[in-house]
Amino acid sequence: MTAPGPHLVRDRVIPEATVGRLPVYLRALLEMAGSGTTTISSGDLAEAAGVNSAKVRKDLSYLGSYGTRGVGYDVAYLIHQVRRELGLTQHWPVVIAGAGNLGHALTDYKGFAQRGFQVVALVDVAPEKIGERVGGLVVEHIDRLSEIVRRGDVAIGVICTPAGAAQEVADRMVAAGIRSILNFAPAVLTVPGSVSVRKVDLSIELQILAYYEQRKAVLAEVNDGVASRALEASGAAGTAGGGGSG
Repeated sequence: MTAPGPHLVRDRVIPEATVGRLPVYLRALLEMAGSGTTTISSGDLAEAAGVNSAKVRKDLSYLGSYGTRGVGYDVAYLIHQVRRELGLTQHWPVVIAGAGNLGHALTDYKGFAQRGFQVVALVDVAPEKIGERVGGLVVEHIDRLSEIVRRGDVAIGVICTPAGAAQEVADRMVAAGIRSILNFAPAVLTVPGSVSVRKVDLSIELQILAYYEQRKAVLAEVNDGVASRALEASGAAGTAGGGGSG
């Protein structure tokens, strides 16, 4: 898939934080459109996305969308604007490296096609994996990566390999012409500055959740302790008051 030409790229650079929120807005907008909603306020979109309305208005202003006072934003048009900015008005071919459980799951996932991404190839090095059929694809050897990239005009690669193999796979993807990599392997990749890398580390996300769970448990214990002491103090005061009246 040929990338959009320079004349289609906006001169105004959108902040990375805003780019990170656009997919969240898009998901919320698609859900609203599916329920029949035609217009939405910045406050409603903010609530659905988990941010404040001022941030929503600022983010959408980068798209040239300011809404109408008293009416809000047109949902269908806003979906078009966000999809256009994210490059989702075309389909992006994707190749996945690693035909293990995660590679299988991602290849079988139907949601990618609905969002503008098409998994066109699944590659591996293990002899027992080559030739296996997954989600309508036949697993190919990674040695054919350059041919696959040329054949499908692939710009995005997904790494689902063990950590020890991730850098070599990234190197082969870059050499084959892949310009963007989504890395699920628990490893830090070194790539040229012209290549974009996004990392998804599920273990780190789980550890962050564990932190919040621990914090909630500690706060609950503290609150229970405060409540118990308050009850004890109240009981003691009542006992003392009763003794004095006798």
